Amino acid sequence: MAAIFKKNDPKVINAWTFYDWANSVYNLIISTAIFPIFYQGTTAKFARDNGLVEMVGGKSVDMVKFFGRTFVNSELYSYVYSASFLVVVLLVPILSGIADHSGTKKRFMQFFCYLGAAGCASLAFFDMQSFELSMLSVFVASIGFWGSLVFYNSFLLEIADKEQHDKISAKGFSLGYIGSVLLLVTILVLNGLEIMLVKDGGPFLLVAIWWVGFAQYTYYYLPNSSHYPKREKQHNIIWYGYRELRKVWGELKQHARVKWFLASYFTYNMGVQTVMLLAVLFAGKEIDWVEGGQWWQTKETGLIVSIILIQLIAVGGAYVLSNLSSKLGNIRTLMFATVIWVVCTIIAYNIHLPTEFYILATLVGFVMGGIQSLSRSTYSKMLPPTKDSASYFSFFDVMEKVGLIFGPLAFGMLEGIFGDMRKSVLMLMIFFIVGFFLLMKTRRVERKSVAVSV
Repeated sequence: MAAIFKKNDPKVINAWTFYDWANSVYNLIISTAIFPIFYQGTTAKFARDNGLVEMVGGKSVDMVKFFGRTFVNSELYSYVYSASFLVVVLLVPILSGIADHSGTKKRFMQFFCYLGAAGCASLAFFDMQSFELSMLSVFVASIGFWGSLVFYNSFLLEIADKEQHDKISAKGFSLGYIGSVLLLVTILVLNGLEIMLVKDGGPFLLVAIWWVGFAQYTYYYLPNSSHYPKREKQHNIIWYGYRELRKVWGELKQHARVKWFLASYFTYNMGVQTVMLLAVLFAGKEIDWVEGGQWWQTKETGLIVSIILIQLIAVGGAYVLSNLSSKLGNIRTLMFATVIWVVCTIIAYNIHLPTEFYILATLVGFVMGGIQSLSRSTYSKMLPPTKDSASYFSFFDVMEKVGLIFGPLAFGMLEGIFGDMRKSVLMLMIFFIVGFFLLMKTRRVERKSVAVSV
């Protein structure tokens, strides 16, 4: 525990960005790469061995049974994630309000970190015979990851001045991409490059160990409750967080550009996060991989190569868009990013070949890291002066998670109806188009407010 805390301390800033290195292995290994491939392969084999293959929308699809009901395997996957986001939306406002009031943000951040790591570790025991219990591990890991981010993001306002937020946020995302790729490559080497059906829980245990282990560096330097001013005791501390969110909502009415930016972020981020969650499942089902073909044409190798490609390009993308924002401004740069996302959805709807998917992966990688990093720093720079940073970032995260409830939910429902994921991709295109126009509105409000102030 650091004895003295001061703003803009390089040690504290480095420690904060390093949490991206620690927790991004969940995002890559569990929600993006190895576990989705493992889940799809395991559920598909079980479906074929147990007569659970059905025709949906004229296509043969693999089904799973969940509490007596039958779903397309990837459809259920979407629903479980949506349910986890719903819990985060309901729970985190209470806890973030308490954290802001009592100065215990780091403790809550640690709690969710350890909860998420426990969920990852328990995936080592994933078993189709106890499928409902196994999916509980996915559910818990997701709550832990997203819950910890609320408190993590809220520290950005306190550790550095707003002028540094773009650069610091980009550094955090870049560290996350590098660290997660490093662990992914390590897991591939340890598993002999065969991960389509992981035979033991080693990769998931490694994620838990990595996440908790490297997070200790962050916790060592981040400020504790002793660094925050004491506040007047509240009688109804449980509902304090919701009162704070209502207060934030009321204050946002006086800050039009923040309000419109949140609306745009809510919309386009539904598309971004849904892509991150379901891109591997889409590629596994909708791309015509060649069995026994060249290494880059096979599903086993192709999925992993494309994932690594996305992660590595995302590092450069985060810095490129950060630098571009210094010339064009944050909002115009985000508008540029949403246009690229629209192009990505058009390509995704029409592609079938592995080479086409690699091109798409390159484009997605470039824009994925940049739009996440820039969105986080743009919001932090827009905020009015406040001591309730956790409540403001709680509001930000609530908006994000409400979007994430509906994004994967709608994606899964469309697949359940039509039997393929291409129709769902068109829905994502709408998210990005609407997000673009809301960013245009944000920019108009921003320019108007500057003109009035002058």
